[in-house]
Amino acid sequence: MKKVTSILFAVILLVALAACGGGNSDGASGDGDKEKLTIGVIPAQTEGEMQGAMDKLQKLLSDELDRSVSIETYPDYNGVVEAMNYDNIDMAFFGPLTYVIAHEKSGAKAIITQLVDGEPFYHSFMITHKDTPYESLDDIVKNSKKVDFAFGDPSSTSGSLIPSIELKDRGVYTSQSDHEFKTIRFTGSHDATALSIQNQEVTVGAIDSAIYNQLVESGKIKGDKLKVIWKSEELFQYPWAVNKNMDEDLIKKLQNIFVDIKDEEILNAFGASGFTKASNEDYASIRKAAVKQGIIKE
Repeated sequence: MKKVTSILFAVILLVALAACGGGNSDGASGDGDKEKLTIGVIPAQTEGEMQGAMDKLQKLLSDELDRSVSIETYPDYNGVVEAMNYDNIDMAFFGPLTYVIAHEKSGAKAIITQLVDGEPFYHSFMITHKDTPYESLDDIVKNSKKVDFAFGDPSSTSGSLIPSIELKDRGVYTSQSDHEFKTIRFTGSHDATALSIQNQEVTVGAIDSAIYNQLVESGKIKGDKLKVIWKSEELFQYPWAVNKNMDEDLIKKLQNIFVDIKDEEILNAFGASGFTKASNEDYASIRKAAVKQGIIKE
């Protein structure tokens, strides 16, 4: 009888322990409400300049959610996509193109985007030095054999995807090895593109309009030495996206926290005037562009 009682007690104890450790309730790594939330961020500006803002954002989220939060800045766009794809992070700050790729690969869901001057939109610019004779994209197309053209990161929406489609439609660009320009290069970042134009290392470059304006306002580049010769249609701003398994209650908490952010250092790190809610449908035009370029298959 004692043996039966002991076995029964052991079974009850195991069931109780399993119930107490009952798994992840909200899609973040680990168990329960106190588990660590991991966030990956692509650098909107150089990593060192973002660190103070990321520390503040990490503390804010940790305090508001009452859990440990870790924010890691990734060196490039693809790194944060792969981190989401392999479930190494619960949330990420993406570019629009890298977001639609992450959504396609892992089901990432956009929940927040940034506002710039109160609007959730930006543009792709093409810029040149003020001393060049070119005043429009038509001028660039007509003189393409004389033009050294710079894209940013190959995975950038405004620095590569959108301008490459425009140039393809104009008949002067298919790929880095098939084009009508004197040279083509990828600088790797928006600020590197702007400096290359300012220093007259290249003739024309593609850049994020919000980052361009931020670089001018901060004095990192000299606006009086540059001119904008082309502007795309409106593009929906960079999204914050979460793992497809994240609980809706945690998503709502995150949305409310971001919408309420007023800290200037955090906002400035993303060139933002605020944050607003977003959804996957907001990036339909970017997905269409990615399909057109063969980046995403239908």
